[in-house]
Amino acid sequence: YGGMGLDFSYNIAVAEELGNIRCGGIPMAIGVQAGMATPALTRFGSDELKKQFLVPTIAGDFVACLGISEAGAGSDVANIKTTAVRKGDEYVINGGKMWTTSGCQADWMCLLANTSEGPAHRNKSLICLPMNLPGIHVAKKIDKLGMRSSDTAQIFFEDVRVPSKNLIGEEGKGFTYQMLQFQEERLWGVATVLTPLETIIQETIDYTRQRKVFDQSVLHNQAVHFRLAELATEVELLRSLLYRTIALYVEGNDVTKFASMAKLKAGRLAREVTDSCLQFWGGMGFTSEVLVSRFYRDLRLMSIGGGTDETMLSIICKYMETLPSK
Repeated sequence: YGGMGLDFSYNIAVAEELGNIRCGGIPMAIGVQAGMATPALTRFGSDELKKQFLVPTIAGDFVACLGISEAGAGSDVANIKTTAVRKGDEYVINGGKMWTTSGCQADWMCLLANTSEGPAHRNKSLICLPMNLPGIHVAKKIDKLGMRSSDTAQIFFEDVRVPSKNLIGEEGKGFTYQMLQFQEERLWGVATVLTPLETIIQETIDYTRQRKVFDQSVLHNQAVHFRLAELATEVELLRSLLYRTIALYVEGNDVTKFASMAKLKAGRLAREVTDSCLQFWGGMGFTSEVLVSRFYRDLRLMSIGGGTDETMLSIICKYMETLPSK
């Protein structure tokens, strides 16, 4: 379908390289195309759907977005309220989506909607939704703290009709398909922060080496260079966890636990590195003129988007069987 047919480890190599872009928004937008909106279509979509949506998305002619989160359902995917009711050979969609990356410019959406009244984990389906259909309203571009180069939309659906053949895979399997997509999304996110964290640490070393306080460089203080050494070690540990997880995933293993651990650690380490390094930049770190302040804002999303830290902890606990049974 226009791709190179390589395994997922190559996606991660690309994600790491995109970390050299000096902002978080562009790697995230590309990640929506490569690892968030398209994996389910690639795995489970019909040949017709792949030709219609996947081929132009891979070519870069279409922008894709992922319609999961809602105003009352972010990490709690099972609680979404958007419906897609089957009427003849069409689905009629009503509801809305929130925090939709690239939603203001997307050509199509990988939409998760309730297609039946059944149990929450078995009543959802994924649908390829062209964004130019009547009844789709992009309400606003959300003004965000960080990732400001990436548009994030609030979208409403009012009696939107889409052909039933746009269903990805089987009806009622959407929640399962989306959980599989989430693993690739989270691993992509981890990979994209590695290079920025290394860059921030190195730029902080360079700055504190030449910045003088009390007749000596800031870097000369043991509290500073020990802290930077500790943070660099943490980045390498995160990289090792990511690579182990990817190797297992490529072999066909369930990596939900390790992917959740990596996502949790990446979000927390992004906060820790940017906060500590910004402190060492002093007043200059509080300006918009240096990279550390931009990543301080951009990378804060790692602990929120794609499943919060708290959601990752719940998943890890489930796999460790530390949660009480219901």
